[in-house]
Amino acid sequence: MIIPIHQVFSREQVQQIREYLDDAEWVDGAATAGQQASSVKHNQQLEHDSTLCQQLGDVVLDALARHSTFISAALPQKIYPPLFNRYAVGEAYGLHVDNAIRIVPGTATRVRTDLSATLFLSDPDEYEGGELCIQDKFGSHKVKLAAGDMILYPSTSLHRVEPVTAGHRVSSFFWMQSMVRNHDQRDVLFDLDTSIQSLTTQHAHDHSDVMRLSAIYQNLIQQWVDT
Repeated sequence: MIIPIHQVFSREQVQQIREYLDDAEWVDGAATAGQQASSVKHNQQLEHDSTLCQQLGDVVLDALARHSTFISAALPQKIYPPLFNRYAVGEAYGLHVDNAIRIVPGTATRVRTDLSATLFLSDPDEYEGGELCIQDKFGSHKVKLAAGDMILYPSTSLHRVEPVTAGHRVSSFFWMQSMVRNHDQRDVLFDLDTSIQSLTTQHAHDHSDVMRLSAIYQNLIQQWVDT
């Protein structure tokens, strides 16, 4: 399932982040690509060990920790420290699939990449082209969200970034290991949790059905979560 996560950041927060990124020093993005992907990756990236990358990455993680839709959709167990990239005119990222395992630099921590995320930090009217294209069993999906919104999708999906033809496309990207490894099971849990939240809002004074669904949700979590 490809899931948009809206309003990770407000417009004011995006503006503050962009003030730092627009003055940052960028390096060749191919440095963090896998062997196969490096030949098709043409963009710019913050140094992963720079103070700015680490500080802004912490800002992203802090926002996600408070975002209920993200928690429900990802059920995160480990998150690879967020990275930041920029696409200028003529830059793109060809069709590829993300590495199945990522080792956090400078540590022995391994993150199984169940889910990939792109957090948009440029509004669609700031650049032309640059769509994130994700392929799944239903076809190809082009994604270009508002600044502050994020797209979450299975890391097993083939995907690419179309060439930017005007402006700059700035984003954060990262991977995560979910507590629920199976994509179909995770989708079921997300749909169920979304329904429970909706029913809770609509039937605030009648909890019987909500409680039954919540019990089913918790039982499935107990069966499917990797510990």
